[in-house]
Amino acid sequence: MIKRLSLKDGEYLVKLARKSVEYFIQSSGDLLKVSEEDVPKILCEKMGVFVTINRVRIKDDKVISKELRGCIGFPYPIKPLYEATIEAAVEAAFNDPRFPPLGYEELKSVIFEVTVLSQPEEIRVNHPLEYLRKIKIGRDGLIIERELYKGLLLPQVPVEYNWSVEEFLMHLCLKAGLPPNSWLDKNTKIYRFEGVIFVETVPEGPVIKEELEIK
Repeated sequence: MIKRLSLKDGEYLVKLARKSVEYFIQSSGDLLKVSEEDVPKILCEKMGVFVTINRVRIKDDKVISKELRGCIGFPYPIKPLYEATIEAAVEAAFNDPRFPPLGYEELKSVIFEVTVLSQPEEIRVNHPLEYLRKIKIGRDGLIIERELYKGLLLPQVPVEYNWSVEEFLMHLCLKAGLPPNSWLDKNTKIYRFEGVIFVETVPEGPVIKEELEIK
């Protein structure tokens, strides 16, 4: 389903994410309301989505560095995509526990990134070491579950940090609050999903579809 999303759809979602945050600030805490009639039909379908906000430095109209400022979303398709994007954008901007709420003055120094997720599926293995050949960097995002512990990393994360599959799994464990070797425990479940990534090239600038190199 996510493969059907066009660049035009992605532009709509990224602009919607930014507009939702701006509106939340200007309205003192209200969620942006959008009529479903005004939304492209495919964006009314239920899909998982994450909104990432990065603080950036610009030189010669290009991003030369970026730093995470917030990232929250819905791993599973429980809401229409446009609604999930509005809510995820606001949560990423104001309720990510790792960061203080985003200020209005920051809006011109951050870029918005929207990652639309495929349905997560469990990676079934006979032995945990099989994960090392079944997971592809640049293609797969991962979710880990073990008892009450859960964690998720988007497919672009290991690419940005140049991780191996083993490093990806270790950091996934740490994200869930587990010891880094917990992926080797047979009671641990690992799920994978794919993502379509749309991102601003500069704050309030053109939107592109980001293609990751698969390793």
